[in-house]
Amino acid sequence: MLRGGSVLRLQGLQAEGKGWRTIARETGHSKNTVKKYLRDGHPVGSKARPKRAKKLDPFIPQIQQWMSEGLFNCVAMKQRLEKMGYTGGVTQIKEYVRPHRPPRQPQAKIRYETKPGQQAQIDWGFCEEVDENGRRHKVAVFVMVLGYSRAMYVEFTRRCDIYSFLRCFIHALEHFGGVPRFALTDHMKTVVIGRNDDGTPKWHPLFEDFVLTVGLTPKLCKVRTPKTKGKVERGVAFVKDNFWPGRRFTGMADLNRQAMAWCQEQDRRIHGTTGERPCDRMNDEELKPLPTPDRLKKFLREERKVSMDGFVSWDGVRYGVPWRYSGRVVTVRQVGAKIEIWSEGVCIAIHDKSDRWGGLVRLKGQYEGLSASQGRVAPKAIAVRVAESDVEKRSLQVYEQLAEASVC
Repeated sequence: MLRGGSVLRLQGLQAEGKGWRTIARETGHSKNTVKKYLRDGHPVGSKARPKRAKKLDPFIPQIQQWMSEGLFNCVAMKQRLEKMGYTGGVTQIKEYVRPHRPPRQPQAKIRYETKPGQQAQIDWGFCEEVDENGRRHKVAVFVMVLGYSRAMYVEFTRRCDIYSFLRCFIHALEHFGGVPRFALTDHMKTVVIGRNDDGTPKWHPLFEDFVLTVGLTPKLCKVRTPKTKGKVERGVAFVKDNFWPGRRFTGMADLNRQAMAWCQEQDRRIHGTTGERPCDRMNDEELKPLPTPDRLKKFLREERKVSMDGFVSWDGVRYGVPWRYSGRVVTVRQVGAKIEIWSEGVCIAIHDKSDRWGGLVRLKGQYEGLSASQGRVAPKAIAVRVAESDVEKRSLQVYEQLAEASVC
């Protein structure tokens, strides 16, 4: 049997006006072969091989029945077919089932909507910034979303520890003007540190004190189920995709001012799910009143140890204190744009908050008196020389009596 190339050559020679005998002589084929392919119009190419029977063919009707009943697991089919005499592999079954398999469709879910004042969802996200020197830094972003109104609060921080978490939490509640009934978070270490023997969450002590103070109930979403707090998950993604790309800012204070303006702008837009503006739905949020500022002060303070050169580190910046407090533990808190440092109820230093990562902020008169005291905080040990007249004089008989007493 001639292949496609040979047949095409015969057809080409015929098109040149050559006869069968000439073509047979030039190609080396017999005259009858040339006549067969040119007279009968034999198709170009190799003849299709007959379809070979497969071991699966006798079981096709059974497989079709199983598929009509919702069975598409090929391994399960193979196990059942083997009991019916099938000796082939699972690949044949997969090849047959594949075009009949229905497309996968995500499982439908009922959207859970919360009532006014019931729930706030909280989460952290991380963004990347490039400083003026081209160095890259991670920036943490705290996001809280009220479940009913979809009103959102965003704050960027250098850290995401328990102190930063509570500080952002308080700022969010102050922004919303009240406290929801529940707070939904994932299993972050600043919230839960383990499980009790009965399986209940073991809350972080500071977080537990905080929720008791503000009067809300914490709830944890299911492990590896971020959709449980989908409102804030989408909020974090929205910040990363909408607010952050191409953002220009001079420091954390400027960044958070921009974030606040952006949140207010988003709250004035129609929400895609509710069909209403979050700022309008906020009027229906039934939030509980905030505790007094005095009760929240303790959650805005952090303890820091003063270095031996008289600095405390806070949010990546070192702030100076009087050198006499070197080595001591002091309390640091942020009040607006100021950083206050306290020791035993006394404010020992106040600084303007610096946004310069790794910066050093000195205190005026920080080392005053250090040279004279040679770095000693406590008074130097001394002895006092007195005039000879100040030394008490005794009779020699007194010393003789003492000597006799010691012999006895």
